[in-house]
Amino acid sequence: MTQPPSQQPPQGGFGAPQEPPQGSPQPPQGPPPGYGSPQTPGQAPGQAPGYGYPQQPGPYNQQPGPYNQQPGPYGQQPGPYGQPTQPGYGYPQQQYPGAPAPGQGGGNSSKRKPALIVGAAAVALLVIGGGIFIATSGSDNDKKPVAEKSGDARPSSSPSVNEGNGNGDGRETDDDLNAGRKEGEAKVLWLQKNDVDLPGNGADVYGPWVVGDTVVKGMYRSISGYSVADGKQKWTLKLPADLCAAPSQPTTDGKIVIGVENGTTDKADCADLQMIDLNTGKAGWKRSVKQNGIWDMMSDVSLAISGDTVTVGRTGNSNAYRVSDGKELFGKQPGNCQPFAFAGGPKLIAASSCRTDDVDNPQHQIQELDPVTGKPRWTYRPKRGWEIDRVFSVSPLVVSLKKDKEWSVLSLKENGSLRSGLVSDKGDKFAPDCGNAFAVFGKSLDGCTGVAADANTFYMSTTPDSSGITDTNKVVAFNLNTGKSKWKAAAPAGRVVKPLRMEGGNVLLYVKAGYNKGGGIATLAPTGGTPQMVLRHPVSTAEIENSFYNSKIVYADGRSFIASGRISASNDEEELKTKTMMAFGN
Repeated sequence: MTQPPSQQPPQGGFGAPQEPPQGSPQPPQGPPPGYGSPQTPGQAPGQAPGYGYPQQPGPYNQQPGPYNQQPGPYGQQPGPYGQPTQPGYGYPQQQYPGAPAPGQGGGNSSKRKPALIVGAAAVALLVIGGGIFIATSGSDNDKKPVAEKSGDARPSSSPSVNEGNGNGDGRETDDDLNAGRKEGEAKVLWLQKNDVDLPGNGADVYGPWVVGDTVVKGMYRSISGYSVADGKQKWTLKLPADLCAAPSQPTTDGKIVIGVENGTTDKADCADLQMIDLNTGKAGWKRSVKQNGIWDMMSDVSLAISGDTVTVGRTGNSNAYRVSDGKELFGKQPGNCQPFAFAGGPKLIAASSCRTDDVDNPQHQIQELDPVTGKPRWTYRPKRGWEIDRVFSVSPLVVSLKKDKEWSVLSLKENGSLRSGLVSDKGDKFAPDCGNAFAVFGKSLDGCTGVAADANTFYMSTTPDSSGITDTNKVVAFNLNTGKSKWKAAAPAGRVVKPLRMEGGNVLLYVKAGYNKGGGIATLAPTGGTPQMVLRHPVSTAEIENSFYNSKIVYADGRSFIASGRISASNDEEELKTKTMMAFGN
């Protein structure tokens, strides 16, 4: 498609990414002309009509210098790596409008900050988060949780776990889960039920993380490791207060840093950090993160690990510490922009909010930081009003942005310049699974499923089509160099699939269990085609597999693990019947 002339607003379609002139000190900018078709969550990025370019007066006004204002989230801002200070200090910006609801994953949801609450606008954000859950409180006669005395975290002396039948083997005794297993189907290795008395509205589950022969999950006031082979508890680390934050992944050698509330009252903040060796369950260093001013929201914390660095992001401030010894590496950044969340892994990516004179028209930016010094390696600034929502992939970098009810997805190059904006076919709708739907504040920037990426392709599953007898969906592959879709691969008949990650050059998929159909793990070639099953879960346990709320799926060394993302029930009896984790293998 012909690129529109310079100085003119784009006319739609898709063109080559624009690059700044050689030697320019300004941050990378510019979309492919014609991209930026923002959309409502659950609809396809770049899809026309109904949402096209933002219909605002004069969105394409010429800017000083050689850079023209672009549509969608790609507007160029003047100045090197930071907008000039403006009158009216509006920082911190509202990152995710709306009040937190019970059960959010990033901190204590009861601590509402009036200056940050805008109202019901957050409803639109919930569409993409994997479903809406209303936590039910127990009756007045329910057993209430007892506040534990605050103290140092220490491993439990008990080597076994009372899960389900009380015998410590994680299995149900009244049912042989493999009795109906057919030839070619995997075995149910073990099934666990909840044995923790939780608060009335339940608790989020963190993990699971697989480290060697141990699978680990945390919930409420403990974190526990289990044998991947038989589900027996290997260790438990009791926590002095509620577990309130955790990274999506530990270090390569199995170390993790979690957030623990600094007390057991409603006034407690998610301000204590605890390092844990997931191989052994031994607690390492512990330290408190000091609040830096009244806008440092310590109740809304998200953690990410990159190399030997753990970052602590929250509204108004951020810190980074060395995982191995707890030494602080860097803190508040200089200038008008402060990171509020990070994505970890092979690179450290920061999403920042910049102070402006209009809190309703925020300015965000995304950076790659040196994980040791915190210095930016590059900076990319979307157009005013667009907020960094999620990082779907760190390497290659694929970022989700939102503006009110609009949604855009873009890819950046290694130097932070725009690579492409995704443009899907009309009718395709997407809803990446990014965890707890109520995690509005303090939510992690990474950790989404339903998406995967290799060097040149981004894979995303569509929302299930329920027009037939059973739900089904497909995987769409996008060319990261052009933003256009390359191919579409249908899920097995009557099934729903979602990408988990890349493995061996293929897309690793979870195939959801259906009516009279077991779930499983499959791979999809980078050229598309038909998914190939590598682990087929039994049909006889499909109902159990489907019973996990907001399930999290991990595949490692030929075994698959399904864990509930949250445990909640209307009373204690039901709470103890709630299934927490299930494992399959050959």
